[in-house]
Amino acid sequence: MGVPSNRPLADFLPTVSIKAKDFAAAMTTENVQLKNLSGQTPIEKEHIENNRGVRKIMIERGLRPENLPPAEDVKKVERRLKSEEKRLTRKKIEEVRREGCINETFLVVRDRELEELGEYRTK
Repeated sequence: MGVPSNRPLADFLPTVSIKAKDFAAAMTTENVQLKNLSGQTPIEKEHIENNRGVRKIMIERGLRPENLPPAEDVKKVERRLKSEEKRLTRKKIEEVRREGCINETFLVVRDRELEELGEYRTK
């Protein structure tokens, strides 16, 4: 799949693989209750059968899990999201400073004063 050997496979799983694993686990949870399964061995057997069934369906539909391209590295996504959050926070702070207003209430007051008086007096 093209995953670095020092990284967990789960960090690169395509969405369809994650959903498939989640579906198999949900089926197991449901069947444990419906079939009144107890003990490690019967529950493990149920889980393995559900995973095999989901895999079979995927292959029948042309999705062989081991041939799917890796998803974007989870660590890269996390870094990008943190960076974007910081950028947006800085941008919002700059907008507030540029406007000279702290929140929406002050924006309304400022706009009303500009319209009625031609200048912004409340500071």
